[in-house]
Amino acid sequence: MDRIFQWVWDRYGPTYSWAICVLVYFAGLSVYLAFPLIIVAFERSDRYAAAAVIAFAAMVVRVYFMVLPGSKGVRPFEKWAAGHDVDPTEALHATFTYARGTNVRVLATDVIWAPCLGMLVGAILGAPGWRLVQYAIVGAVYGAAVGVFGVHSFTEGSLRPVRAAIAGDTGIGDSLPRSRPTFAAWTTIAMFSLAFGFSTGAALIASVIDRSRHDPVVSVVIGVALMLIAGPVAVMATAPFLRPIRDLAEGTKRVAAGDYSQRLPVVQDDDLGALSASFNRMQAGLVERQRLQAAFGTYVDPALAARLLEQGDDVFTGERREVTVMFIDIRDFTPFAEANTAEVTVAHLNTLFEIVVPAVVGVGGHLNKFLGDGAMVVFGAPNDLERHADTAVRAAVAIQCGVAERFGGALRIGIGINTGVVIAGTIGCAGHLEFTLIGDTVNVASRVEQFTKTTGDAILLTHQTVEALLSRPVGLIDRGAHALKGKSTQVQIFGLAVDDPAARGAL
Repeated sequence: MDRIFQWVWDRYGPTYSWAICVLVYFAGLSVYLAFPLIIVAFERSDRYAAAAVIAFAAMVVRVYFMVLPGSKGVRPFEKWAAGHDVDPTEALHATFTYARGTNVRVLATDVIWAPCLGMLVGAILGAPGWRLVQYAIVGAVYGAAVGVFGVHSFTEGSLRPVRAAIAGDTGIGDSLPRSRPTFAAWTTIAMFSLAFGFSTGAALIASVIDRSRHDPVVSVVIGVALMLIAGPVAVMATAPFLRPIRDLAEGTKRVAAGDYSQRLPVVQDDDLGALSASFNRMQAGLVERQRLQAAFGTYVDPALAARLLEQGDDVFTGERREVTVMFIDIRDFTPFAEANTAEVTVAHLNTLFEIVVPAVVGVGGHLNKFLGDGAMVVFGAPNDLERHADTAVRAAVAIQCGVAERFGGALRIGIGINTGVVIAGTIGCAGHLEFTLIGDTVNVASRVEQFTKTTGDAILLTHQTVEALLSRPVGLIDRGAHALKGKSTQVQIFGLAVDDPAARGAL
């Protein structure tokens, strides 16, 4: 039925309600035509043709009041299909309002229409008054049963292509479905109604077949015949219920594979529709999470961003760690910035950091912050890193070699490295938090970097870093102990001759 509804919508969108009338008419005949024919048999009459003509004519009345083609309820989405300037939200809302009204209208119509049909056929056949009352009772029960098991699924199934076309990949329909009546309630009621309706029909047929009194096997024939009729009807009645479940299953597979590009069509006005809308909101949240992670990966170190998104910022409430801290700074950058335009200055900085960032992140370091014309880097926090001192030295050599290769002597840098214990955690308030390191280890690394201006070395290491190295590079040069600003005791520092081929082995 889904394909039929879709084909009808694609072909007759502006007059969709009239096309649906035709479908409903022929679908209803397969169920309701049996009722007047059974009455003919019950009355021992042969006027089957007359009963069929009455049923054909009566179905026109039933279908019209069921669908109300061209009515105010269907105009918004039919005008939208015709290309008129109609707000999609209004058109989509109209489909849900129309469906709710149709469900109520069909049940009310069938409870009245089917008894009238039974009484009319019985009266034409000359049935007595009390028999007409009984036909009315049977018709009301039969009509209610048929209406219950068919109306919701048929209404929702016919409106599925309409809603899918209007909503598309937008979220305008996510807030429209209701969670009541529930899928379980509708399916339970529909199956009970289906069983009751066809059981009643079987009882009536058996009552008018004389051989069923003498040959019990006739009941099997009646059962098979009704099964052949009820089976396709049951499939058509339940298919619209099951389609959203298949959509959800396919959607979860796409999301599990990392594909967030396709939204679920919200095409049912029940808890399955609400579930589809909830799935779309969940998927939108995952897309936003992915977008934030990508943004964090641009403005924040990717490792830090991933850990924050997975565990929350309370994971960095504060902890003591042994790390290796590196400070990088450009020599004589202030005169350069004064002699060049802002665009040229920023371009040079970006070119430098295109060397620094991959060299740091590629070995597991954390680029903690940019400091104007320099940067602060840490190895060993926020994530654990074995041999963080050796890794820091390799990164420093890679950076110095990259700068020399890219800029020659036009740009010189100084790198200071120190190893020790720090307090790592987030600092700030709810409006602005920053992951940072606190401790003398950081201050010493900064002072050592500044001391490169005095010694002329591109890379300076403290004694603590040299002692932490598991593989000491050949190009180390002892620069002696020196007093650094803010330190009461002297700090022994070492230079690293990157130009020495043996020192390049640190890479």
